[in-house]
Amino acid sequence: MKAGDRVRIKKDDVTYTGLMMPPTGEYIVLKLDNGYNVGIKKGTKITVLKKGTKIARRKKASAPPGNRALPKVSILSTGGTIASKVDYRTGAVTSQFSVEDILSAIPELTEIANFDGRVVYSILSENMKAEYWQELARAVADEVKKGADGVMITHGTDTMTYTAAALSFMLKTPVPIVLVGSQRSADRPSSDNVVNTVCAARVATSDIAEVTVVMHATSSDDQCLIHRGTRVRKMHTSKRDAFQSINAKPIGLVNYKDKVIYPFQHAPYQKRNVQELVLEEGLETKCALVKFFPGASPMIVDHYADAGYRGMVIEGTGLGHVSTEWIPSIRRAVDNGMHVIMTSQCLSGRVCDRVYDTGRDLLKAGIIEGEDMLPEVALVKLMWVLDKTNDQGEVRQLMQTSLAGEISERSTYG
Repeated sequence: MKAGDRVRIKKDDVTYTGLMMPPTGEYIVLKLDNGYNVGIKKGTKITVLKKGTKIARRKKASAPPGNRALPKVSILSTGGTIASKVDYRTGAVTSQFSVEDILSAIPELTEIANFDGRVVYSILSENMKAEYWQELARAVADEVKKGADGVMITHGTDTMTYTAAALSFMLKTPVPIVLVGSQRSADRPSSDNVVNTVCAARVATSDIAEVTVVMHATSSDDQCLIHRGTRVRKMHTSKRDAFQSINAKPIGLVNYKDKVIYPFQHAPYQKRNVQELVLEEGLETKCALVKFFPGASPMIVDHYADAGYRGMVIEGTGLGHVSTEWIPSIRRAVDNGMHVIMTSQCLSGRVCDRVYDTGRDLLKAGIIEGEDMLPEVALVKLMWVLDKTNDQGEVRQLMQTSLAGEISERSTYG
């Protein structure tokens, strides 16, 4: 009995039928016919219904003929759930990325554009680093220079919003740059990968020449929202509509059935071919994101300052506060050349350190208010800004100026 065998297992008057997957510790893992997995403790009687066949090398899918009347979209893969599929003979998750594989799995894409693509890297998104953002930005710029009418980036969902923010600052683009992922793998009946990919392709051929994230709008397979790359956050671990725009409206939505884009009012965006391509990929990596909590020691600030970090973003409470015990450490860090940005753990709303005494003392210590930026967006922006200048006045001005739609003139949306 081995992985790939079709078996029947009876346990506690319940019978399970499916494919054996590679075992996990003391449990047998069975992939049921409905696509879900079940773990059963070893020692249970198993009946082999059919031996698994020897796995032949998978034939490369052939690309469908192109349509010259359609735009050209480049797909760049970085890994993640959306770039994988399950081999039902073994239950193992394998990479599915090639343009031919994607078009074979989602043939309706051929009605939207002609596709080309490549793997930039293949990682779990929690392993993302600043140098990977830079490599990806260069890859996007190369595709635009080669004549792509739009670029799609497949990405793991856990850190996709960091990458979207990084690309938003590093690139000015004449064409759409769309990040897309899936919350659930292709083997699950509730997978969101097809709808997300089709809607992302439609945005990649639109006139929205910005970095955006396109993901499910609801729990149904009906629409996807178009989020600005500096305004979006993953707000649920597993829901299909986990991604939400914070402190701003989404740019619009895509109706999956008819592939029509419906822009939202009061959500302006950069139009196609207005902006020339500009790549400014430099990032200062000695920046930190620190979350304040009750009782947190100011030694946290001291540690980063003593380690030579040039920037820190603090997630403060409420309007942007930390304990008064932190203020001397912050003042010392600023005096020694560190740039400290204050954001809020509340996410929605704006930082204002002019209301309470603690906030006023923080301003005197030299912190920079992060306006209504998301903490992770403020971090990425600070990394980008500190590569360009170390002048305190210039850093403050740039951090409090909206460069890629990351700051609202007024806080309106909750």
